[in-house]
Amino acid sequence: MSTWTRDDDKLFEHGLVLYPENSADRWQLIADHVPGKTADDIMAHYDDLVHDVYEIDSGRIDLPSYTDDPVELEGDCQITSGSNKKSNEIERKKGTPWTEDEHRLFLIGLDKYGKGDWRSISRNVVVSRTPTQVASHAQKYFIRQQAMKKERKRSSIHDITTAVDTNPVPPQSSFQNQSGSQNFNFAM
Repeated sequence: MSTWTRDDDKLFEHGLVLYPENSADRWQLIADHVPGKTADDIMAHYDDLVHDVYEIDSGRIDLPSYTDDPVELEGDCQITSGSNKKSNEIERKKGTPWTEDEHRLFLIGLDKYGKGDWRSISRNVVVSRTPTQVASHAQKYFIRQQAMKKERKRSSIHDITTAVDTNPVPPQSSFQNQSGSQNFNFAM
């Protein structure tokens, strides 16, 4: 059995999203995505993951706390998951903006699970976000898509409509403010 780092896990999870269950040679493709791991390592790790998720969902074991996650504590922080409040657990950051990578994963999950299945998208695709955060992001995304006919004042992450890398929407070259006209060039 091989040793897995948090970075290996992240590459493994990303590989699971890139190569869905119906992909030919899925385990080898994911192994090619995770340096130093064989297809057998990947299959064994997947089986362990499925078992762990089952144990967590059934309430037999608590959510793991990773010591190598760069989390800054401020004051008395707690994480709340239902009524199982633990005083030694860390509260998730609130108000962290979505990255383009998270948004692209959201679009993959939306395509795979459909509109409304925020829990599956959160658990299986955008694992860094809760179902509530995914639902909120989706609401903003769909509102932005409906308003596409109107003139946009600035570009937004919600303008990205495909999970495949494409040329980014160019921002306006100038921006009018109350004190006059200034030019701002934003790199995307």
